[in-house]
Amino acid sequence: MVRKAVCCCGQCAIEVAGEPSINGVCHCGDCKRRTGSAFGWNVYFADAEVVSIIGEVRDYRLEGHNPQTRSSCATCGSTLFWKSAWLPDHTGLAGGRFAEPGLPEPTVTVSNHGREPWVELPGNWATELKL
Repeated sequence: MVRKAVCCCGQCAIEVAGEPSINGVCHCGDCKRRTGSAFGWNVYFADAEVVSIIGEVRDYRLEGHNPQTRSSCATCGSTLFWKSAWLPDHTGLAGGRFAEPGLPEPTVTVSNHGREPWVELPGNWATELKL
C-alpha cells in the first residue's frame, strides 16, 4: 500500500509504502511547537519506503538535543517530513497529513512528562518507545 501525506495547500506531498515502523504521539515542547497542538502525531517509515516527494519543499535545520532537518511546503509552510539524528535511517512524517487513506491508531505515547493534564489516551498504548 502506498500512502500520501499532503500539505495544507495541496502543492506538496510525500508518498510512502507499507506501514510505519513507529506510530505514536509525542508530548515534548518541540512537537507541540511544530504542530501548534497539545502533542505531535508522528510516524516513521524506513528511508527505503519513501516512494516520492512531490512539489517544492524548503528545509530548515533544528539544533539542540535532537538535531533534525525539517521539510515544509514552500508555498504554505506545512511541515511534511523530517530527518532526525536519533533515527537516521528513517523519515518522520506528520501523522495528520495522511487523510486518505488514514493511518492506523498510534501504539505509543512518549515524552509523557510534557503531557497536558487534560489529555487522556488509550490505556493499551505503550509509554516507552522500543525500536
